[in-house]
Amino acid sequence: MFGLPRTLYNDDHELFRESVRAFIEKEITPHNAEWEKNKMVSRESWKKLGENGFLGIQAPEEYGGMGINDFRFTAILIEELGLSGCSGPAIGYPLHSDIVMPYLLHYATQGAKEKYLPKMISGEYIGAVAMTEPGAGSDLQGIRTSAEDMGDHYVVNGSKTFITNGYLSDVVVVAVKTEQKRSSKAISLLLVDKDMAGFKKGVPFEKVGLHAQDTCELFFDNVKVPKENVLGKVGEGFKYLMTELAQERLVVALAAVALGEYMLKSTIEYVKERKAFEKSISEFQNTRFKLAEMMAALEQGRIYSDHLVMLHNEGKLDSAMASAAKYNMTELQCKVADECVQLHGGYGYMWEYGVARAYADARVQRIYAGTNEIMKELIARKILK
Repeated sequence: MFGLPRTLYNDDHELFRESVRAFIEKEITPHNAEWEKNKMVSRESWKKLGENGFLGIQAPEEYGGMGINDFRFTAILIEELGLSGCSGPAIGYPLHSDIVMPYLLHYATQGAKEKYLPKMISGEYIGAVAMTEPGAGSDLQGIRTSAEDMGDHYVVNGSKTFITNGYLSDVVVVAVKTEQKRSSKAISLLLVDKDMAGFKKGVPFEKVGLHAQDTCELFFDNVKVPKENVLGKVGEGFKYLMTELAQERLVVALAAVALGEYMLKSTIEYVKERKAFEKSISEFQNTRFKLAEMMAALEQGRIYSDHLVMLHNEGKLDSAMASAAKYNMTELQCKVADECVQLHGGYGYMWEYGVARAYADARVQRIYAGTNEIMKELIARKILK
């Protein structure tokens, strides 16, 4: 952001960045205010993302993807969405492509891949992942949604809550109990389709922030799920979740850094224009020192995140590294949000200012994808192993 050399990207990456940035300026930023009022982005925007090749970048060409096995392209898309300040799209779009889709790519049957992946890559189908329940958040072994084996299908009963992309979802990766006991071996993953009888969605939640991101409850009332929709092996769901959560937490970390940079950039522009005591508030030492502190922290965060992107590209990112990234970067994002609102004064509390929306949007980053308290526990396990 401030001219520090970034060695992980080449000319092809930067050309891709330019196309992403142009798309965001034309198709996302102008519509974000309307999406915030509607509590969700439009379905048309998903289809436009698909038309431009921005969904499922790493998916094989046989399903309509670009077949690019280079996470740096994904990182650029996440980064540019964050730099736009449109927090809802910056969370919802990557969740679909980089959190939900890998479950299908890695564990779905061939039939399920052929049925769902082309539609997810085109933007016709929107994906979600349903783990959290009213009585079970970070404690995945405590989930109660059940799947009873009926021979050629499962019958699912229960509910999930706080589901990102939930209201618009067409296909959902659902964590269920296939055995009624508290054990990691009791958890399996199923694909639930929007057209399955008994599958219902609640109304979008009235959230503190992320107003352009649809989040709701999901309900399962004797939903028949064919066994072709089982992801991987029955009883291995917890292992799959732990494996895929590393990328999910890296995605959250990358978004956090970029959104922090957006807030700092907006604040720098503001303090240069705003005057107090007959001079620009950028001339006050407190302002200058606060900006310097945030810039230094965000540059460190960017270098750290770039390093983890490369490790992930080489298949070397482990759960503890991803947990540390999620913990560090979301804490930094919230700290930057608070400082930027303070430097805006009263205007920082007005919804029309981007920094106010970014402040409200930032807080949940420390909660979802595993609370930051859980992140510290996972880091500690590696330290003390």
